[in-house]
Amino acid sequence: MTAPTPRPEILTISPYVGGESSIPGVNRSYKLSSNEGAFGVPPLAQKALRDVAAETYRYPDGGAELLRAAIGKRWDLDPARIVCGAGSDDLLYQLCLAYGGPARDIIMSEHGFTIYFIAGVYAGSRVIKVPERNLRPDLDAMLAAVSPSTKAVFLANPNNPTGAMISESEMARFRAALPPEVLLVIDSAYAEYVMRDDYNPGERLVDATNNTIMTRTFSKMFGLGGIRIGWCYGPPGVIDVLNRIRGTFNVSVAAQAAGVAALQEKGWVEKGREHNAIWRPKLADGIEATGIKVWRGEGNFVLADFGVTETANAADMFMRQRGLIVRRVGSYGLPHCLRITVGTAEECTMVIEALSDFMKQARG
Repeated sequence: MTAPTPRPEILTISPYVGGESSIPGVNRSYKLSSNEGAFGVPPLAQKALRDVAAETYRYPDGGAELLRAAIGKRWDLDPARIVCGAGSDDLLYQLCLAYGGPARDIIMSEHGFTIYFIAGVYAGSRVIKVPERNLRPDLDAMLAAVSPSTKAVFLANPNNPTGAMISESEMARFRAALPPEVLLVIDSAYAEYVMRDDYNPGERLVDATNNTIMTRTFSKMFGLGGIRIGWCYGPPGVIDVLNRIRGTFNVSVAAQAAGVAALQEKGWVEKGREHNAIWRPKLADGIEATGIKVWRGEGNFVLADFGVTETANAADMFMRQRGLIVRRVGSYGLPHCLRITVGTAEECTMVIEALSDFMKQARG
């Protein structure tokens, strides 16, 4: 018997696998696999979720007007040029579907966020992964890969899982060198954690051009990964396209209420940024002291490099025995590495101790 079949390229996609949340047989697990905020859900957002529970039988505001207004006020952006989605992944998919397609190429960096590849292939595009240099996007090589078929370039800044950051001047140079008909998508999911003076999430480049868009999320610093809220800021033409194709009610009543409330939590971002500024280098230093290489970058995670896949897998299993869940990144082309979220002070200390014991055992 015959059966329905998808487009052939769909079956070349490996399903995205999120970070695990628990370990069977372990009494207490510490999830450091998904780069979630170290302090959970902001109290005002928790209250908003409780208060709105009775209203969730209603359809949400399809335009997310209150949420867009709150985002615009927080970052001094025009709400009319903001689109919200069910996580920034939702918006990345829509951009690939809108600007990609058969005979329309998408370019990304070799170790860029997996969703660019998945969404691009889903849209029917050829997705070109450009080799990196020392786990940093090679912008000149990406420019060299551009052809008349290129319609969009996706760059995470900082990048997940490597932490590599592109300065504002580098990004501006890159945009200027791209053909004007190529859309540049700057994925700034970890923007709130960056404290360097030479960084900008992308809004200034969006304002200076008509072919650049910035995506952001509430899933990291704002602790709302389980609610799914993302947003983007772009030129009017691209925003018009997204509003034509996005899901009609793509951000739930609960998500909109939680997002507005999270933005009102005074000191929340400052608290998370200060914690990360202290514990990311402490975590990196502690891991390096055991003899493991760390690729240092921005974001709320570190990338530990064990040299060979077998050692990385063994270290992962060793930590799992202690309830520590980190992220294997073989799907990103880095099977010899583990990505470790900057958790609480206790969790970071536990990771350092576990890897120290692992290396001592490995040395016999």
